[in-house]
Amino acid sequence: MVSNIEELDASFWVKTRNSLASQQTILFWTGSIYALIPNEPKHHLFKMAGMSVSRSLANGDKGWDFTSRELTYYLNPKTDRVLRHWENPWTKEIVPVVHVANSPVQGRFHGRFPALIERDLTTFMFDLFTHYPNPLAGDKRFIDYSPIKTYQATELFKFTVPTQELLDPQTTEVSQVILSWDRIGPWLPWMKMGTKPGQLVYSAHGSKVNDFGELPQWLQEELDYRLPSYKKAPTTKLNQENMTSWRYFKRHFDAYLAGEHFPLSA
Repeated sequence: MVSNIEELDASFWVKTRNSLASQQTILFWTGSIYALIPNEPKHHLFKMAGMSVSRSLANGDKGWDFTSRELTYYLNPKTDRVLRHWENPWTKEIVPVVHVANSPVQGRFHGRFPALIERDLTTFMFDLFTHYPNPLAGDKRFIDYSPIKTYQATELFKFTVPTQELLDPQTTEVSQVILSWDRIGPWLPWMKMGTKPGQLVYSAHGSKVNDFGELPQWLQEELDYRLPSYKKAPTTKLNQENMTSWRYFKRHFDAYLAGEHFPLSA
C-alpha cells in the first residue's frame, strides 16, 4: 500500500471538520472511559455519548474561525442509560454526575495540516497536549474535588475521509468523516476523588452525521426540551473564553451541591 504524509492547506481541514460555505456540521461519538490506577486492574467506569455542532468562518486572512458547542454524557456501562448519580467505588459516596456541556469551544484554523494519504483514504492526525493552571486550585471549596495545581491531559484525534471527495475542487464539505478520539486526563471534579492516584482513559469513535434525526432518541429529546441552544452553532466567533468541564463545575458548584439535573437547562 502506498501512503504518504503531506502538509495540506487549512482549507482541506475545514472541508473535513466543517464546510467552506460556513454551514454548521454535526459530529456524534460514543465510547468508554476507564480508570487507570497504579497496581490495580482495569476499571470500566462509564460508557459515553456526545455530539458537537460547529462551523468554520473565513476570517479574511487565509484562515478560519472555528466556533462550536459540545455535549458528552456519562452512561451506565451495563445499561447504557444516562447517569444522574454515581456511586464512587472507592469512597462509596454517591455524587451527582456533571455531564459535559461546553459552550463555546472555539479556535482558529490556518496554515497547513499534516495528513496521511493512503490512496482512497486520507487521515488528519492531531496529538494535543494540554497544560495550564487548574482553575479550581487554591480554593478550599474544591480540595476534595480537584486539588491538583496543574490541569494536564493528552488528546489524540484522527479524522479519516475519502481522498477523492477531499481533493475535489468542487466540493465544499466532505460528507463522510470517521472520527477516532483517545484521551488521558485527571479525575473529573464531580467524581470527588481528591488526591487518589490515577487517571481516566477515554476511547471513542464517531462520525459526521447529516442531521439531528440520526442521533439517539434520548439525545434528541435532551436537545429539543432541555438544551435547544446546542442545536445551533454560533454564526460568529463569540467573545467568550472556552468552556471546559473544570470551569463549568466551578461556575455551577452550588447546583452540584444541591443535586440538580445536569447539564443544566440552557
